[in-house]
Amino acid sequence: MAGELEAGWQSAIGEELTKPYMMELKKFLVNEKEAGHVTYPRNKEIFAAFNITPFDEVKVVILGQDPYHGPNQAHGLSFSVRDGVAPPPSLKNIYKELATDIEGFKIPSTGDLTKWAEQGVLMLNATLTVRAATAGSHQKKGWEKFTDAAIKKLSEEKTGLVFILWGAYAQSKSALINGSNNHLIIKSTHPSPLAVSHGGFFGSKPFSKTNDFLVKEGKKPIDWQI
Repeated sequence: MAGELEAGWQSAIGEELTKPYMMELKKFLVNEKEAGHVTYPRNKEIFAAFNITPFDEVKVVILGQDPYHGPNQAHGLSFSVRDGVAPPPSLKNIYKELATDIEGFKIPSTGDLTKWAEQGVLMLNATLTVRAATAGSHQKKGWEKFTDAAIKKLSEEKTGLVFILWGAYAQSKSALINGSNNHLIIKSTHPSPLAVSHGGFFGSKPFSKTNDFLVKEGKKPIDWQI
């Protein structure tokens, strides 16, 4: 594990990095490397979501579960892939929804969502690392405690945030969100191909709902075009 947290995040949740569960998580990650396992994303990108989107600039949270486990995909932002890598199926469905939800949106060839993160969209996975080719391999090792602490701190210290929760796992995190701080929680099925086949994602309009709410809160809306 490498890299420091952005100053605002360090102040908000930096103490988590010194807790026993995080020490155990660091040992686990070292053991993964020593056993010859490739892990994603690269060490310097593990905390990318926090470092590209400073604590004081967060307006929207899009919560994923864990990083993509294919080569050259994960770079520290949920649902996003490195520029030059083909958008995965879930992201293709996100783009399809954007094309019907946001007037004039053109489906891009890139899957790099850094532009969203730079506008205050925290692209947060609940688990920040994964073993190559093994989905969910780093779940329940401690990352969830860390990212839960981040969600709770945002919900307690800020007002008028948007939390976009796709699928049952993300929606379970709504219990962490302070209901008295005027946050908007947007829920729908997950954009993965299997989930969207059951309905509920297409037509849910999370992006226009987000911008309408931000404008109402006196905040600058997100330019979703990549």
